[in-house]
Amino acid sequence: MASARAMIERRRSSRVPTRIPIKVYSREGDGDLMHIPAEVLAVSRYGARLRLPFLLDLGSHIEILHGHSHEIREFRVISAKDAGVEGLFELGVEILHPARNFWGVQFPDEAYGA
Repeated sequence: MASARAMIERRRSSRVPTRIPIKVYSREGDGDLMHIPAEVLAVSRYGARLRLPFLLDLGSHIEILHGHSHEIREFRVISAKDAGVEGLFELGVEILHPARNFWGVQFPDEAYGA
């Protein structure tokens, strides 16, 4: 197993633990649009770890509505963790078109005041 240091060095951006309410939009198999309230557990410049009540296939494209800024961005599901005790799944997602800081948080590797 890779050391924690090696894993951090491979990351493109640091992760910041946070709690952000979101709404996840996804197309069901029949084409109907599904929108479900969910929560962000951690963010980076390039993605996030989500907690939500359903599981999506790896590679699925979803849209996330930020609960505070009300911005919407498109993401791709890159990892999934089985439901825990609470019956909620954790998904890793990657933002498809990063522009500016979608999450609105200060990352540790950014210069303060910049």
